[in-house]
This record gives sequence, structure tokens and C-alpha cells, in this order.
Amino acid sequence: MRIVAATQNKNKLNEISMITREFGLGLVSQADVGLGDLVIDENGSTCEENSYIKAKAVCDILGEPAIADDSGLFVDALGGAPGVNSARYSGVHGDDASARKMILKELGDLPWKKRTATFVCVITLVYPDGRVISARGECRGHISYEEKGTGGFGYDCIFIPEGKRRTFAQLPQEYKNEVGHRGRALQKLRELMNRE
Repeated sequence: MRIVAATQNKNKLNEISMITREFGLGLVSQADVGLGDLVIDENGSTCEENSYIKAKAVCDILGEPAIADDSGLFVDALGGAPGVNSARYSGVHGDDASARKMILKELGDLPWKKRTATFVCVITLVYPDGRVISARGECRGHISYEEKGTGGFGYDCIFIPEGKRRTFAQLPQEYKNEVGHRGRALQKLRELMNRE
């Protein structure tokens, strides 16, 4: 089954594609179907709402199943920020470097036990017949004192998953795919799809 990934983020698309290959999904990008310039207003207040908004928009335009991811980093000491505003935390959409610097500055030298955070991902699949499947994945961890590692993207180089001493950007991609928020959400989505 062909499913259109409602995202302009190439890093997200690559990660989702890597994980869903095992599911047998024929994932194609917005650009592959001529929607490379489509901008969707993510005006929801939760990852669930934004994920649905994106998938529904692409599904409605194409009349084909569409999948969307909405993710965020929720830092406890910052009252859950950047949360649903993770992609635009610095004021510029997609400026991950500035957003990471802001978080590290805001946390300063806060003790390790108070640097807890959760990566959240919600994946929503919308079908033309109105069916909706949504799955949430979470990964707990801590915010490092500095950026470490060159792998991954977004906040990966400042997020250390529970039980590890290295950031996602320092760990193998396969590990992140298995225990990370996006991998967990996609595994749940797969289970829900198999029940249909």
C-alpha cells in the first residue's frame, strides 16, 4: 500500500522510511507526489492535533492514505518547553542549532537530576474513507550540558536517553530507531494497523 508522508523534513522522512521498511509500507514523500511546496498550518496545541492536521490535509488533497509525524522535546525544568513548538523554539522554524543553544542556556548548570526531559512523537495515519489511526511514542532521558555527537538531527545531540551516557547523536541510528520516540510510535502504529 502506498502511503504519502506529510512532511517537508528530510531527516524525519529518512528516519520514518528506515523504520517502516520492515512494515512493507510503500512510503513516498510530499515532493514525490508534487506537493513539495505545500505548507500546512500546524495550529494545534498538542502533538496529536498537529499530526492529524498534517496527515488529513495531504489525504484530502490526494485522496490517498497519508501519514504524519509531530514530535517535540518536553523539558521538565522548562515547564514542558519547547514541546509542540520544538521546530520553532528559537523563533525561526527549523533553526535547530539556535534552539539547542537556547535550551542549554536556559538550563545553565542545573543539576543532572533536574535536567530530565521526554522526547514525544505522535504518528497519525489518515485514510480517504475517514479512518484514523494514531500512535504515541515517548523516550525519557536527560539534557546534556553541551552538544555531543554528529549523528541524528534536531535535538539529538543534547538528549541522553535513560540508561545511557551518550546522546542520540553519539549512538547508532539503529539504537535510536528501536528505543526512540519515533520508533516506538511507529511500532505501535504497526500493531494498530495489523488489528484492522
